[in-house]
Amino acid sequence: QVQLVESGGRLVQAGGSLRLSCAASGRDFSSLTVAWFRQAPGKERDLVAAIAWNGYTVYYVDSVRGRFTIGRDNAENTAWLQMDNLKPEDTAVYYCAAGAGWGGRPAMNDFDSWGQGTQVTVSS
Repeated sequence: QVQLVESGGRLVQAGGSLRLSCAASGRDFSSLTVAWFRQAPGKERDLVAAIAWNGYTVYYVDSVRGRFTIGRDNAENTAWLQMDNLKPEDTAVYYCAAGAGWGGRPAMNDFDSWGQGTQVTVSS
């Protein structure tokens, strides 16, 4: 497995922006797909976005498409999630995950390495 550490979460006002980072160590990060999931209080952990190993194939859920951008730098073993025009419903703990790949829609069981999460709170 690869070790993942998220950072960048904080309190922000609605309409604001945040950039979450995911630092990886261990297994060959450049060969792995990366995804961001989020979990709001009392809710299940849901996919936000995913990016293939080469950075060319990306996936966004409808609720964030056009507002969030996922990216990666394999040379630096990092990934990020740029979040713009944040809404109160984006409030959640955000998790970085890595895995071998996905088919169709990325799902939790496609990813076997997880970070500890970073809290994002969007105030109205």
